[in-house]
Amino acid sequence: MSENNPLLRRVYALDGDKEETRRVYAEWAEQYDRDTLDGMGYVAPGLVAKELSGLVAKDAKVLDAGCGTGLAGVELKKLGFTNIDGIDLSGEMLEVAREKEAYDKLAEADMTVPLEIADDSYDAVISVGVFTSGHVKPKALDELARVTRKGGQIVVTVHEKVWEADGYPDYLEDMEKRGLVSIRAVKEAPYHRKEGYSCQICVLEVL
Repeated sequence: MSENNPLLRRVYALDGDKEETRRVYAEWAEQYDRDTLDGMGYVAPGLVAKELSGLVAKDAKVLDAGCGTGLAGVELKKLGFTNIDGIDLSGEMLEVAREKEAYDKLAEADMTVPLEIADDSYDAVISVGVFTSGHVKPKALDELARVTRKGGQIVVTVHEKVWEADGYPDYLEDMEKRGLVSIRAVKEAPYHRKEGYSCQICVLEVL
């Protein structure tokens, strides 16, 4: 799949250039679901939704950070969640997400800078497929913790390619030392089944 899809090759080659990221995802929005779900066997959204379902009530206020076309929101809705907001860098991806009718609110946001969201706004935050090559760095986890109330839950995926390379294990330990979160679990899980990629699913409780 990655060898035959020029858009996917561009995604893997992203180096943090926000405008290029916006361009790639604008072009990919309409066929993103087909390429990832069917072409790559993308299972991470469902795994994260299931993980969260065992941690918080179904009426919890949930933020899907970097929601893309809304794949994780759909999985949350299937499990009975009723109060979901989403943010993403790409307006085109958000338009596709809006059609799925899984979200209460959707807004454009850049996760590499402070979010325009008040402290303690959410009972839980998920982020699927965002912490990966050329996208968002570990520091963005601080913002996810800030917008989550004390005792709230954060569930994120970190792609295997950046887990060690970008220093996530050390960063999570540092977040604990700073009293931001407690690490409830870090578990390896499938990411793209057809391409053989895995991720770490990180479960954090906000302190």
